[in-house]
Amino acid sequence: MDPPRTLATMTEKDSDITATVLRERARLGNFIRRRVRDPGEAEDILQDVFSEFVEAYRLPAPIEQASAWLFRVARNRIIDRFRRRKELPLPDVSGDPDESGDAPRLDLALPSQDAGPEAIYARTVLLDALQDALDGLPPEQRDVFVAHEIEGKSFKAMAAESGVPLNTLLARKRYAVRHLRARLQPVYEGLDL
Repeated sequence: MDPPRTLATMTEKDSDITATVLRERARLGNFIRRRVRDPGEAEDILQDVFSEFVEAYRLPAPIEQASAWLFRVARNRIIDRFRRRKELPLPDVSGDPDESGDAPRLDLALPSQDAGPEAIYARTVLLDALQDALDGLPPEQRDVFVAHEIEGKSFKAMAAESGVPLNTLLARKRYAVRHLRARLQPVYEGLDL
């Protein structure tokens, strides 16, 4: 059975919490701001980390290395933030422009290069996995996918150039998208940013 919490042990824990927060606030805040561009969101993450720290510190099992614990939790919150971002589906295989009049773009489904080191790492991993997945496609499917998604060709133009019926090109793209989703989903879910 745990010893009863006395006023002295509660006051000692509160003092330890306060000292740790004061000591680590600037470093931890800088760590988060380097990875999260939105200052308001960075501050929210910082407050969440400290709130979780206070709760965890008051548990019977003490936190041995408070600084390491804080940075690990902050890193996990940043990763959670990237994972919660709305996933963009692969563009529709129809090739028709969206409501804005622009054709859908595959690069918009990738993390932004300007979103910090974790996003750059995730983008690199996903692009490498995409290349591997493309290499695993039958040539006809790969050619249609690359022509439409990367080169921006319309299905009508591809049909006119190749003499392949439009519906055949659409089917090849659909099969390619299914294959790519199956290959890329585990990579995306397994990213440890």
